[in-house]
Amino acid sequence: MTSRELIGNAAREGDLAWVRLGLRGRRIEAASGEGEGVADLCRAVRGLSILEAAAVSAPLLAGDALHDALGQTPPLPAAPDRVAVAMSGGVDSAVALLRARATGGEAVGVTLRLWTDPEGPDSERACCSPESVLAARETCHRHGLPHFTLDLREPFRRAVVGPFVRGYARGETPNPCIRCNGGFRFGALLAFAKRIGAMRLATGHYARIAEHRGRSLLARGSDSEKDQSYMLARLDPRILDRLWFPLGEQSKADTRAEARAAGLESAGRAESQEACFLAGDDYRRFLVRHGLEPRAGSVVDEDGHELARHDGFWGFTPGQRRGLGVSVGEPVYALRTDPRANAVVVGPRTSLARREVSAGRGRLFVPAERVEAKLRYRSPAAAATVAPLSRGFRLTLDEPAYGVAVGQAAVLYEEDAVVGAGLISSSR
Repeated sequence: MTSRELIGNAAREGDLAWVRLGLRGRRIEAASGEGEGVADLCRAVRGLSILEAAAVSAPLLAGDALHDALGQTPPLPAAPDRVAVAMSGGVDSAVALLRARATGGEAVGVTLRLWTDPEGPDSERACCSPESVLAARETCHRHGLPHFTLDLREPFRRAVVGPFVRGYARGETPNPCIRCNGGFRFGALLAFAKRIGAMRLATGHYARIAEHRGRSLLARGSDSEKDQSYMLARLDPRILDRLWFPLGEQSKADTRAEARAAGLESAGRAESQEACFLAGDDYRRFLVRHGLEPRAGSVVDEDGHELARHDGFWGFTPGQRRGLGVSVGEPVYALRTDPRANAVVVGPRTSLARREVSAGRGRLFVPAERVEAKLRYRSPAAAATVAPLSRGFRLTLDEPAYGVAVGQAAVLYEEDAVVGAGLISSSR
């Protein structure tokens, strides 16, 4: 059998640890390292398989080093009953883990360690923070299950955070959660599932997979208040046969009750934030820290007359009413921004109305003519006629929509099924 070394490092509050694992086949033949708790941990994992070692509890720093090493695990043979479970440290993923274990399969937890702004005020609530990683690990170990951590901080910064900043610099209103879930996050999780030989990936999202017009499509979760199909809408239907959303048929209240009954510590944990990398901060302050410098400009009406001043066009989004600094005797709203002129154009609500919306970066998953189109996460779906484009689609809305923003997602539904999705490129 061939030998291979896995090396992991960890640091917390100035203390350091490292672990070196020598593999013979798929078992740990040798283990060494330095740091608090590492010697005992090395004795505990010698002779274990990789999955067995991933279920070993250890002191904090030693455990971090071990899991940094295990994240580099070589491919394992496929196991028909093995399920990878995406763990965030919150109640939803913890209950998904219990569901996976209850099926009689072999549940394996995995958490993505993603970049969060170290200067944000509340990084602990982020679903990818060090605290969340630790909570996910402890949940798995408490139930005797293996857990892996994948350190993807820098790839995440390049794939999600960078485009977020550049989108605002172009005058767009990007949705980073769409980019993350629709590509980066699930791509990494499915690649990991394949590497450990898991046939399926389970997550705690409130969405379903349904048969619609002869194929499997993403569908709304049963709980309309918690439905997350909008955020997942850009997932390629071809990967859905590898996904499982065990919470899709229930409400959040049901999930918390199930967690309390199981004695899960996460039962009362607060919701994780959207745009986790902001670490609880306002996106405008985040943008300033990451390259968009405040620069005074004009707030103008639709004829170009200056009404007020602002500190940066990227601090305004279509439909915004507060913070414009304009007093003209009637309510006015941000209509659009002009990056070249560093200007914000404002006007009455009627000027926000849009009847035609194009998604130049999108696709129809099945041919569709009449759909319900959701143009922002918190907005209701609107009836529309859809026409395919060479690289996307165009919507004609039955009734005008207000606050349509370039960079947001247009998600198309037939009944509960997602039949198309794309990023808004223009509207009129």
